[in-house]
Amino acid sequence: MSNQVVASQSTTAPARLSTLDRWLPLWIGLAMVGGILLGRFIPGLSDLLVELEVGGISVPIGIGLLVMMYPVLAKVRYDRMTAVTGDKRLLVSSLALNWIVGPALMFALAWIFLADLPEYRTGLIIVGLARCIAMVVIWNDLACGDREAAAVLVAVNAAFQVVAFAVLGYFYLTVLPGWLGLDTQGLEVSMGQIALNVLVFLGIPLAAGFASRYVGERTKGRDWYEDKFIPRIGPWALYGLLFTIVLLFALQGEAVTSNPWDVARIALPLLVYFALMWGIGIVTGRQLRLGYARSTTLAFTAAGNNFELAIAVAIGTFGATSGQALAGVVGPLIEVPVLVGLVYVSLWLARRWWHINPTTGLPLSNRAEVKS
Repeated sequence: MSNQVVASQSTTAPARLSTLDRWLPLWIGLAMVGGILLGRFIPGLSDLLVELEVGGISVPIGIGLLVMMYPVLAKVRYDRMTAVTGDKRLLVSSLALNWIVGPALMFALAWIFLADLPEYRTGLIIVGLARCIAMVVIWNDLACGDREAAAVLVAVNAAFQVVAFAVLGYFYLTVLPGWLGLDTQGLEVSMGQIALNVLVFLGIPLAAGFASRYVGERTKGRDWYEDKFIPRIGPWALYGLLFTIVLLFALQGEAVTSNPWDVARIALPLLVYFALMWGIGIVTGRQLRLGYARSTTLAFTAAGNNFELAIAVAIGTFGATSGQALAGVVGPLIEVPVLVGLVYVSLWLARRWWHINPTTGLPLSNRAEVKS
């Protein structure tokens, strides 16, 4: 009987996507272009966004990120997270990719592509040290990754970030270049600033998501919570994403359009970095037999970066108009379209490598579905 049920489910077409989901690349593209145009042609907008900062965090961008993250973290089934914390292969591989492979790869790419541009080179290295705790939950959700695993990995990397960021910054900007006979660069990093960043962009939406599920299930039951409440708040994740993208691109719209060659020079190593980190993550997950959902989560948590922290550190140490700050801002400008593209690559690989429907997690029933 159970086999018949699985076979029946696997041949059922997934639910029709909403207009927002179906045309997401178009909306993101329009948000990017709109943000650049706003920043380029509305005098003082980028200055206003910089002025609206509290503790080094831009309030409008912070609001956009919180709106973006809350619905995704409200979907997490927190009672299942113990199964993730017991998966040592996933946790160890995530820590290794995020804190050994990622920073080392960005250091190498920064020196290979930007050896003659020390400010941009330093900015890229800072981006490589800031591991993602925000947008990764969106990319993971869009790619049908494991929500519980994403929540755990983001939390683990956030805690590690508070301790490791300053130490690794000193190592990659001062110690290692000195050993190799290269130029060195100092970095002033406040542990309090990093902790505040983690608290705002992970702590608040995580607590809100947990509280929503706890109260909703206790008062209305799980069926109501997942069938009624989640569909109502779900679209707000993408609204928050688009709002944040507009602000990010507006913040440096003038700098991007005024220095297109510099932006192109910074963009090239970033393109290589995001593609390589995601590819290493997805292959590692497959080799460790983690399954599609957790392999995808591992790949996106390895590829994403905490752009808010990188920009805040660059501005705090080198100034808002510095090359380091520009490199930090170019990070999300490249990350957003690249990782959106990799979402679609993930969904394609679910059928090609794992032979499952990524939406349901069930095996595909025929070869035609594998090729689709």
